[in-house]
Amino acid sequence: METVLFHATTIAVIAVFFVLLLGLRSMMKGTSPNLSQKLMRWRVGLQFLAIVIIVAYAMLAR
Repeated sequence: METVLFHATTIAVIAVFFVLLLGLRSMMKGTSPNLSQKLMRWRVGLQFLAIVIIVAYAMLAR
């Protein structure tokens, strides 16, 4: 179970980073403020998910 949570943590952090880069790129281009806002909302949700997974991993690893 720890291995699954470890890999889930890695995937979640990479997903947050990827969505962050897409959101920043969208903001820099300035083409669609709605897309940029949507990507930043996704980033916040993914960060929450990553934190939940990290906490679960830390509690299980004890």
